[in-house]
Amino acid sequence: MEACLIVTYRCNARCYMCNTWQHPTEKEKEFPPSLIDRIPGNLDFINITGGEPFLRDDLEAIITTALQKTKRLVISTNGYLTESIVNIAKKFGNKIGIRISIEGLPAANDELRGIKNGFDHGLRTLLILRDMGIRDIGFGITVSDRNAKDMIHLYHLAAAVGVEFATAVTHNSFYFHKADNYFVDQEMVAGEFEKISYELLKTNRPKNWFRAYFNMGLANKVRGGDRPLPCKAGTDVFFLDPQGNILPCNGSDAPLIMGNLHKQSFSEIWRGQRAAETREIVKHCEKQCWMIGSASPAIKKNITVPFFWIIKNKLRIITDKEGRSVLSPVKFKS
Repeated sequence: MEACLIVTYRCNARCYMCNTWQHPTEKEKEFPPSLIDRIPGNLDFINITGGEPFLRDDLEAIITTALQKTKRLVISTNGYLTESIVNIAKKFGNKIGIRISIEGLPAANDELRGIKNGFDHGLRTLLILRDMGIRDIGFGITVSDRNAKDMIHLYHLAAAVGVEFATAVTHNSFYFHKADNYFVDQEMVAGEFEKISYELLKTNRPKNWFRAYFNMGLANKVRGGDRPLPCKAGTDVFFLDPQGNILPCNGSDAPLIMGNLHKQSFSEIWRGQRAAETREIVKHCEKQCWMIGSASPAIKKNITVPFFWIIKNKLRIITDKEGRSVLSPVKFKS
C-alpha cells in the first residue's frame, strides 16, 4: 500500500492551475508529526506534499516519523526554499527522494508558477542536491496547453544532468480549488506526451519503459479516454490531509473523507462503513484520473498489461529504421 501525506495547504507559489494558495491551512491546526505514528507500517511508498511542505517548521520530525513507516519516501516541492531543502537533504541523505516542480523553461515556469526566479531556484536546488550525491531526485511538470511544448526540452535537460523526470496533467479537483482547467488543443498536448513516451522507450532503463506506458496513459487522459487500468484509490493508496482526514485520493470534486485520524485508529477508518461506501464511489467514479498516486500501484498490481505494451512497442522502435514509429495507444483493461 502507498500513502500521500498532505502536510500543509500553505504555499509560497501562485500557480495558474492551482488555487490552493488562496485557501491555506492555519499553521496551528495542521496535524503534528506524532499523528503519523497512527498510519500503517511497512508501506511501499510515501509522498510528502502540500502546498509547499518546506514551509513546515517541523518537517524534519515529519520525515523522521514517516521513514519508519515506508520503504521509500519522496518529498514534492517547488524547490524555491533552497537552504531548507539542502538542510533536510544533509540530515537524511539517500533515505529520501525529492521532486522539484518545474512548469517549463524559465519564462514559462515563472509565469505559470507565479513565483519570481522560480526556475532558477528550482534548478539550483536540484543541482546542489545532485552534487551532494542525493540519488532519488528529479523534475516534475504539470502539463497544459501553455507548457506542453516545453516538456520535451525539460526531459532532455533532466537526462543531461542525470535526474528523473515526472509528469502530470492539469485537472480539476477540490485539492486544487479549480473547476476551469481544460485543454484547448488536446491533440497537440497528447502528441507531446507521445514524444516523451517514445524517448523513454528508446532508453535502456526498464523503469523508463514503464514511465513510457504511464505517459501514454496521460496522452489518453488528455484525449478524454478511460484510464488504462482500474482505479483502486482508497484500497491500494490513501491520502492524509493537514486536518488528519483519511481520503482515497485528491482528485475528486469534493473531499471523500473516510475518517479522521485524530478521532479514530487507522484500522477503524480503513475497515469502517464510510470507507466501504467511499470505495464504491471510487469504483463508479467517472473522472478517469491518471495520476501517479493511483496509477503507480495499479501498474504494479497489473504488471503484465504494461509489460506486453512495452514489448510490442519496443519491437516497433527496434525494427523502425527511419524513426517514424507510432506507439500504440494504451487501452482500458478491467
